[in-house]
Amino acid sequence: MTSLRLLVTALLTLIVAAPAHAQDRRVPASQNELRLSYAPIVQRVTPAVVNVYAAKVVQNRNPLLDDPVFRRFFGVPGQQPEKMQRSLGSGVMVDPSGLVVTNNHVIEGADQVKISLADKREFEAEIVLKDTRTDLAVLRVKNAKEKFATLDFSNSDDLQVGDVVLAVGNPFGVGQTVTHGIVSALARTQVGITDYQFFIQTDAAINPGNSGGALVDMAGKLVGINTAIFSRSGGSQGIGFAIPANMVRVVVASAERGGKAVKRPWLGARLQAVTPEIAETLGLKRPSGALVANVAPGSPAARAGLKLSDLIVAIDGQAVDDPNAFDYRFATRPLGGTAQVEVQRGGKSIKLNIALETAPDTGRDEILITGNSPFQGATVVNISPAVADELRLDSSVEGVVITELSEDGAAANVGFRKGDVIVAVNGKKIEKTTDLARITRERSRLWRITILRGGQQIQVTLGG
Repeated sequence: MTSLRLLVTALLTLIVAAPAHAQDRRVPASQNELRLSYAPIVQRVTPAVVNVYAAKVVQNRNPLLDDPVFRRFFGVPGQQPEKMQRSLGSGVMVDPSGLVVTNNHVIEGADQVKISLADKREFEAEIVLKDTRTDLAVLRVKNAKEKFATLDFSNSDDLQVGDVVLAVGNPFGVGQTVTHGIVSALARTQVGITDYQFFIQTDAAINPGNSGGALVDMAGKLVGINTAIFSRSGGSQGIGFAIPANMVRVVVASAERGGKAVKRPWLGARLQAVTPEIAETLGLKRPSGALVANVAPGSPAARAGLKLSDLIVAIDGQAVDDPNAFDYRFATRPLGGTAQVEVQRGGKSIKLNIALETAPDTGRDEILITGNSPFQGATVVNISPAVADELRLDSSVEGVVITELSEDGAAANVGFRKGDVIVAVNGKKIEKTTDLARITRERSRLWRITILRGGQQIQVTLGG
């Protein structure tokens, strides 16, 4: 019995003396521990979480104006009435100078942006950077004359399923609200809301208005930005998704450097998921990894020696389960230096060092198509390696691609989409944006258009 007591005493001494981690993991040992409060964490966190109010002016268009008979007999009013369209979300102060990170969809298209602190003070803000690929945006408080409370970033790779987290935001505009739950899952890759599918899933109650708000750990550090919910009713059903802090950190760093766009490493290779059938063909025990389907000549992947049919299984020692996991891991690596990628080739394990550099982006030549044509309101650019990487196009695709569509433009109304590659118009090949601009200035009663969408070539004919 004495030996047992000594052993227990020694173990307790080790536990007490052990260094504290970012988030201690321990099951409550008594009823008293269940009565413990999150209040100290909440008091530290909430001053750095803000409400975001975005507004844009839109024309209150009468649908009867689209009827040619109505327009012929009743004419068209010279000035259409306008209305203010507002959206509400949340944000997190990440720099004491007044830098706020939120979701891009909260401020998309906004003419005016304001933030409100937990103490009810309001400030006008400007949009510093928007990143549609991650659905993140960075704002800055205008004419800031004070130092604001901020949240520190946690290493989101340290999270484990079952960790307790708090969600802070402004659901339904009722005011700042705190909810709690656990990390339900990590590395969710089938959510379909951003280019980088690698989300933290939590059962902390998240509702409309929480977008852009903070997901924090028990150390009061930011582990993610709440972005979306899965719901059949529009309210919380215990399935919320947050962008990991390590990705948020990359976007914020680009804004702090004064960039208007996020610069990320470029691989220069197209990857595909390993299906059970492919796994069986390759002799794998389970369908895991990212299979190389294409390598662009001269790209970092090509220079490192990555080859067609290589199976990527890890990057810098972190396992890669699918292409989405690799994309996230690679995109969060800092530019400069190299990343070590482990691949399976012919039954052997090979390690390759891939340079972390941005994709070339020369000759973009962006043009907004105006005038009377089906492309009116479309913004088009020449395809460069950077554009192909940004829009997830095959590296071998050349030509002109649509990057933006105005809501009231003809291009959006006839069904064009962002990412459509314009191959030919009225029998003429489109190689540059200037080719498309020239052809759309020509009068035509019939438009025969060939586009490439999702790897499929589509022929459409439209009346002029």
